[in-house]
Amino acid sequence: MKKIYLYIVLLLNACVTMSGTYHVYAVDASGNPINNKVQLIAEGSRIYSVRNALCANYPDAKIIIKNTKTGRELEGESGYQCRH
Repeated sequence: MKKIYLYIVLLLNACVTMSGTYHVYAVDASGNPINNKVQLIAEGSRIYSVRNALCANYPDAKIIIKNTKTGRELEGESGYQCRH
């Protein structure tokens, strides 16, 4: 039982702990940037606050999150579809 509890705690920490700097932006259904006048950068888990703010302003948008150093999309988080 202790092993299962420890595994769950480690798994949750892995999901919440993020590092790196990310460019976060919204795109429309055609893949065109919506908020191209503003460049949003987030550190680590702050991507969720930026993502939620973008979804509040653009409820039909898809959120793209890219690592600023590598240019690669953040797997599992990028491509988030906002819902209204």
